[in-house]
Amino acid sequence: MSTPKFNEERLLQVLVAPQISEKATMIADKNDQVIFVVAPDATKPEIKAAVELLFKVQVDSVQVANVKGKAKRFGRGMGRRSDVRKAFVCLKSGQEINFTEGGAA
Repeated sequence: MSTPKFNEERLLQVLVAPQISEKATMIADKNDQVIFVVAPDATKPEIKAAVELLFKVQVDSVQVANVKGKAKRFGRGMGRRSDVRKAFVCLKSGQEINFTEGGAA
């Protein structure tokens, strides 16, 4: 099966941010998965290609969850937080993404 070709500009916009929380850390240790917040229209093949391009790792599989935004109070009125699409990226054995390294010093 051949790998589909994606526009590199589009792949750079697919991943919005890594999800860093206690639950995300627990999942990373237990299942070798990394959680990303992704664009609402991102597909699984696009997410896989974007992670492989940006982090130079091999991706085993991708699961996606659409999280509905909560209804919250803003002052006197009710408002709503934005809906979020999360990608659970399962890395092949021996692969790892470390967010603490690098960055500006």
